[in-house]
Amino acid sequence: MTPDTDQQRRGPHPETDAAPLPPRPDATAPDGIRPHGGDAALPDTPPDTLPTGRPGEPSRGAARARRHGKGLRRLRGPLGIGIVTLWLSVIVLLPLAALTVAAFDEGLAGFWEAVTAPAALASLWVTVLVSAVVALVNAVVGTLVAWVLVRDEFRGKRFVNAVIDLPFALPTIVASIVLLSLYGPNSPIGVELNATRWGLVVALLLVTLPFVVRSVQPVLIEADHEVEEAAASLGATTWTTFRRIVLPTLAPAILSGTGLAFARAIGEYGSVVLIGGNIPRETQVASQYIQQQIEIDRPLNAAAVSVALLAIAFVTLLLLRVVSSRSQRREERDA
Repeated sequence: MTPDTDQQRRGPHPETDAAPLPPRPDATAPDGIRPHGGDAALPDTPPDTLPTGRPGEPSRGAARARRHGKGLRRLRGPLGIGIVTLWLSVIVLLPLAALTVAAFDEGLAGFWEAVTAPAALASLWVTVLVSAVVALVNAVVGTLVAWVLVRDEFRGKRFVNAVIDLPFALPTIVASIVLLSLYGPNSPIGVELNATRWGLVVALLLVTLPFVVRSVQPVLIEADHEVEEAAASLGATTWTTFRRIVLPTLAPAILSGTGLAFARAIGEYGSVVLIGGNIPRETQVASQYIQQQIEIDRPLNAAAVSVALLAIAFVTLLLLRVVSSRSQRREERDA
């Protein structure tokens, strides 16, 4: 019996005689490789996550991510803490410690005598008084400027934004020269503020302008306008809406910017060195008094007043942190 006759007698068998089906275009092997495609990966697979082609072996992207994660974990641990501590020690703590040691070189009595000298007290009083005035003016005007920049649209808005940041980049001695040429003895506008406390106020307002504006702007941008619209629909006036709804939201940012402006003002030197006049007990600020004591070879007095300024600035910043933390906890509790 021939093979052909035997095949005809048995009849067709689909399980054994049918031709094999071609592979589907979207079919993949268990390890993610296209059948009959060599090492070609799926079209939608990013290059960083290409599989290795070996079962059980992670992709190159996953291995890189694990190595990156291990590096970040090291920075979060003792290594990161050590780097931060070393940097702060070299840049901040060691100089402050050296200054404090110099201020107490003759003991507590010598430090107290240097700080309570009439000229030292007068310079500290002028510094704190002028800085407080500058901070209060910044709190009001800076909030208004931030409001206009966020809520109003006008031509030249980007230019105004750039001008506000200019004091951060402008050398302070340049600001003093500009103010002296404008408000000095030969003032082109007829306003002479040289060697007056108002001259100090104007100079410090210039260098502290950005603090309140840049602190309030982000809060205004994120503020919910629907609450203000609801208050207006209920008959509230613009002032009532601002006082009862907007101002409580902006208060932490205004306080933070005001405190930073005050802390910057009490240590300012370059912007007031020319226009201030350096008149003892009138327009001499603490930074000018410190320079004077260095020039007449009294480093103890200079170090003592410097420590006093540092203490004032530190207390101001500490209070800001406490108030900010309480405000944040209150918002989280209300939410």
